[in-house]
Amino acid sequence: MPQPALLARDLVRSLGGRRVLDGVSLTASPGHRIGLIGENGVGKSTLLRVLAGVDQPDAGSVSRPGDIGYLHQEMPFEAASSITAVMDDALCEAREDVAQLERLGEELARVPEEAPGHQELLDRYGRRLEQAQDRESWDADRRAALVLDGLGLGGVGYGRTLGSLSGGQRSRLSLAALLVRRPSALLLDEPTNHLDDGAAAFLEEQIRGLPGTVVVASHDRAFLDAVCTHLVDLDPTADGPVRYGGDYSAYLGEKHAERERWERRYAEEQEELEGLRHTAGVTAHLVAPDRGRQDNEKMGYGHRAGRVQNQIARRTRNARRRLEELERTQVAEPPRPLRFAAGELAARAEEGPRSLVSLRDVRVSGRLALDALEVSATDRLLITGDNGAGKSTLLAVLAGQLSAEGEVRRRGGLTVGLLTQDTVFDRDDRTVHETYVLSLGAARAEKVPLGSLGLMNAADLDKPVGHLSVGQRRRLALALLVARPPQLLLLDEPTNHLSPRLCDELEEALRTGPGAIVLASHDRWLRRRWEGREIRLESGRGQRENGLRAASIGERAPGR
Repeated sequence: MPQPALLARDLVRSLGGRRVLDGVSLTASPGHRIGLIGENGVGKSTLLRVLAGVDQPDAGSVSRPGDIGYLHQEMPFEAASSITAVMDDALCEAREDVAQLERLGEELARVPEEAPGHQELLDRYGRRLEQAQDRESWDADRRAALVLDGLGLGGVGYGRTLGSLSGGQRSRLSLAALLVRRPSALLLDEPTNHLDDGAAAFLEEQIRGLPGTVVVASHDRAFLDAVCTHLVDLDPTADGPVRYGGDYSAYLGEKHAERERWERRYAEEQEELEGLRHTAGVTAHLVAPDRGRQDNEKMGYGHRAGRVQNQIARRTRNARRRLEELERTQVAEPPRPLRFAAGELAARAEEGPRSLVSLRDVRVSGRLALDALEVSATDRLLITGDNGAGKSTLLAVLAGQLSAEGEVRRRGGLTVGLLTQDTVFDRDDRTVHETYVLSLGAARAEKVPLGSLGLMNAADLDKPVGHLSVGQRRRLALALLVARPPQLLLLDEPTNHLSPRLCDELEEALRTGPGAIVLASHDRWLRRRWEGREIRLESGRGQRENGLRAASIGERAPGR
């Protein structure tokens, strides 16, 4: 029995008075792994919610398989529930398959082949067997343990409650439960957030092995490159969302060519429209003015003049008809795309000691142990490491937001800015513009207008912060930092939730300019292209402070 496709037709959904989805259609057949990409706020998460049935469209329809899996932002379990309870729930369908096959097999053994109902019983057994094979039901319990281990949860006690887990651990547990279920259609929103390299590679392998449909919204360029068979770009185009065959690398070239075609088509139509308006507005006497009559032409003049006027009138009517048609069907003007234009991300430090921050024998109980680190005035430093190795903790120590044992020295008067993973604003009811002005002060906001940074669309400036997508809130937080560049800029997973295009542009901006920039990132695409220093924090066993330590720091030379 073939698995059903996931079909969406002409979806329309408005949120906060803005049409987020406008006639979106999608066909996702079994074996298709479709990546949803586009600028923050174009409707990727909204489309996933509508496809999953969590949100209802204002217009349009969705036809979905009976067993659909959707990666929720929050798990549908109480905080007191255990990991065992979550996995038991994920395994219940597979265990039911095995139990039903045993029961149906026993009934088939009792019912003779010629007896009424035998064929129906055989058909039910066949359908259940095919479903069990798709879910790999006989192997489900063993596979559950492998999935938990592959996503970095193998060492976490199964009796632990959800309330005792970190946010990243809960996200990985949600993902594990879906992978164990193996639904016919799997919908994932930013699945690689909180995953280290090993877990991300494991997830890619698992998704490529699924027989059903996968639709994923992700900023992770390496993940999109490794997993997707198709990409759907929800950014505005002349003919609506565009579906590209292939991976992210193939998409980049096609996207650029598509934009050029749109701009060329629009320019050609505008030139034609201008010509038609001129032709339609020209009067007969301007097109073919009467010339003076000679004596030998007086008898035929009226006949020739009438013929000329008829020709002019016909050309004018044709031009008007073409003008009306073209004005009705003309291509929309390509919107100016957001382009990151912040200029210098960090400010030049005044003359002084070589190091902005110096750490010696730094310890944060249970979270970080570091022998030594120097951050110079023009450093470009990338911090990597597995989950729990202490990357965010180290950034907080560098920022002076977390106390630590050991020696921490900062240059006097040092200005520091920190972009944390969780973007929270004091007042969600304030608009984007109000938040920007109140945070920076009127003078600075006027000197560096938010619109000049290429991070927020003009249409979103009067929107309450609470109505922004996660990626848009991330953009606003980044704007507040770079509008007044600090001498030391600290970025914790800076590409999380940002559109792939902005990730590319931010990555380019990180390479040059004054000041020091330190970032912690799991982003494999960014790390492969990193040209500055790199340190890796390692977690290990047998050490004090709950077995957590930082191994000796290995620094990668620039350009390696």
